[in-house]
Amino acid sequence: MDRIADRLAELDLELPQPPTAPPGVVLPFRWVRVSGGHAYISGHGPLDGSDVLVRGKVGDAVSPERGTEAARLTALSVFASLRQELGDLDRVTGWVKALGLVNCAPGFSGTPGVINGFSDLVIEVWGEPGRHARSAIGAAELPFEMSVEVEAIVEVS
Repeated sequence: MDRIADRLAELDLELPQPPTAPPGVVLPFRWVRVSGGHAYISGHGPLDGSDVLVRGKVGDAVSPERGTEAARLTALSVFASLRQELGDLDRVTGWVKALGLVNCAPGFSGTPGVINGFSDLVIEVWGEPGRHARSAIGAAELPFEMSVEVEAIVEVS
């Protein structure tokens, strides 16, 4: 046990606080919902608690490289929610699907490269079980001005 926690430590990565609603906002859903052998992960952004760490449109105020970092931070936020819900990240036995959304400036079409920040970190931490199906879509706006939002489905034991 603790294989994933050890891997995070080896990579010198710390998980943020699990996401929470910003003050004055009610979110009537769960961040993670376990059903059968899967965990369904609601859309997460580059969050530390209720703090949005990267805001703005990729291809304008946010460079593509910073957008990729936002996607990586989003992965860490997802990991924090999974740990909170499951108690142990080793219960995640495989990554099935991720849907990545990028808050894009008009004309920006590099969404796959941005969302690679999420996918690459999942694979770096989980190895082969981290390889997942994925879509990367550009959006005109995202909640709370987040630069990136990702939802996912994982297999759990």
